[in-house]
Amino acid sequence: MTNQTSNTRNEQGTNEQGTSERSASGRSATVLVTSATGKTGRRVAERLTARGVTVRAGSRSGSTPFDWEAPETWGPALRGADAAYVAYYPDLAAPGGVQAMETFGRLAAEHGVRRLTVLSGRGEPEAVVAEEALRAAAVGVELTVVRAAFFAQNFSEGLLAEGVAEGVVVFPAGDTAEPFIDVDDLADVVVETLTADGHAGRVHELTGPRPIGFAEVAAEISRASGRPVAYQPVSPSDYAGMLTEFGLPAPEAEWLADLFATLLDGHNASVTDGVKRVLGREPRSFGAFADATWAGEEA
Repeated sequence: MTNQTSNTRNEQGTNEQGTSERSASGRSATVLVTSATGKTGRRVAERLTARGVTVRAGSRSGSTPFDWEAPETWGPALRGADAAYVAYYPDLAAPGGVQAMETFGRLAAEHGVRRLTVLSGRGEPEAVVAEEALRAAAVGVELTVVRAAFFAQNFSEGLLAEGVAEGVVVFPAGDTAEPFIDVDDLADVVVETLTADGHAGRVHELTGPRPIGFAEVAAEISRASGRPVAYQPVSPSDYAGMLTEFGLPAPEAEWLADLFATLLDGHNASVTDGVKRVLGREPRSFGAFADATWAGEEA
């Protein structure tokens, strides 16, 4: 849905280091990508494949069975892998995340995995606890943490896409600004951490270039698409009620609404230089993302 950004400088750097895209035995590295059909996993798998890395695309129905709700699938998927991208569903801060990371980390170490990159949420204290559980369990494994801001792609292929198509973004964000991260940028960072040295033990916080409010998001989509899109703020309780009307179980809907309200209370409004530090370039703005996604649509 968006074009992959090439980065000659960093591709050259990876090739010069030369150690990470091959295993210790000299064979081509094998990387397990969990949640490989999701927004981030799909992009990470595509980029790794383009670099000549052997990818195990872990998913419920794929050639490499992997289901976060079925721990018995984790060990077989990890067997023989050199590295893994850990994208826990539904969120690292969700109930059960700590226990899942403890089990996954232990299995990764037992199966000789050398490197892990875990996707985490920026400004989520519960997610940090899960990160540390993974770190403690994955004894002897290099771990990199990528903490991401709210995804720009949530408006185009995520939970808000249907509302955008209907001309209204309903969300419990008030007038809070958020430095939305383009998932293509995030995927480029993840691939770099999996294929280049120097990221072990690091925490990379990724944001877009500036914070913008949801009303401005709607305006950017309207501008790019040529059709009206409005932002409608709601309370967390009203949003949870809407989610249950769409079929989400009430406990999950309430947890999700509370998570969004917590993340979008203003404490994540600052920007970081995480993308530039890893890739040597600036992250893509929401306006540029909107142009790439909706430009040319008929009103």
